[in-house]
Amino acid sequence: MIDLRSKWDLFAEKALRGERLTTEEGLAVLEADDDELLPMLHAAFRVRKTYFGKKVKLNLIINAKSGLCPEDCGYCSQSILSKAPISKYPLLEKDVLVDGARKAMELKAGTYCIVASGRGPTGRELDQVVEAVKEIKSTMPMKICACLGILSEEQAVRLKEAGVDRYNHNLNTSAGNFANITTTHTYDDRVNTVEKVKASGMSPCSGCIVGMGETNAEIVEIAYALRELDADSIPVNFLNSIPGTPLENNRELNPRKCLKVLALFRFVCPTKEIRVSGGREVNLRSLQPLGLYAANSVFVGDYLTTEGQEATVDHRMIEDLGFEIELCAL
Repeated sequence: MIDLRSKWDLFAEKALRGERLTTEEGLAVLEADDDELLPMLHAAFRVRKTYFGKKVKLNLIINAKSGLCPEDCGYCSQSILSKAPISKYPLLEKDVLVDGARKAMELKAGTYCIVASGRGPTGRELDQVVEAVKEIKSTMPMKICACLGILSEEQAVRLKEAGVDRYNHNLNTSAGNFANITTTHTYDDRVNTVEKVKASGMSPCSGCIVGMGETNAEIVEIAYALRELDADSIPVNFLNSIPGTPLENNRELNPRKCLKVLALFRFVCPTKEIRVSGGREVNLRSLQPLGLYAANSVFVGDYLTTEGQEATVDHRMIEDLGFEIELCAL
């Protein structure tokens, strides 16, 4: 009897059994011919549908503190090396942070992400975030994610006690590529913060940025690293090369490569929230809807210093796919 299953179907079946793809299989996803893209996405969708159905999680970011960052991350418009003309301001007051959560609810986002630039929060900044989170959690059925940089164990515990559900700290790139992107902190610093988040009881959110000069093997490596780290939520960013940043001339992605990356992450991390994140509009372009056959989550609204597309466009995209917005993420 002839077996008509494609190799992508076999990859999906391995993922559904909880088996890890080999490095060679991971590379096969990224290096596949573009003609294989639709059957690959169909196989990834089998996995996505098994664990998440046709629901899509929406997340909204508030840029709670902009610029003024001493770190030298080459992709970031807020870093000390950046010459990008961005707004710079200290941490927003509590009322503004609370109003942002109301906006998130209006845009049907179940998760509200409070993001602040900097190496890590000062005591005063942590106090402000804690007070805002307490008010949000007492008045709105909203999942709160914080992203404030490197944390101590005590800071992680305080955020958990205040009601923060999830903490984001991306690994960004592979261990071998890390020093090419950032030198003011290390890959291990980031791993250690995620471990402190897990120890505090907050849900760990950690992902990557693709398009920063890494090899296909390094993309596979970071996917496996995030699997081993057991991140609950994995934002997959595609570099939006911002003028004035050291990586302003990086233009190595196309929509088909981005879709293969999303399929890889679904096969490698089958039960996890895979979020199409920063840079999706400029890198996936007209193929954005196809990303949701592998991913089950997106950001709506603007990002930190770059604009996203209108939330109503995302709502319509999800409706046109026959998918459903998950209104409550709790």
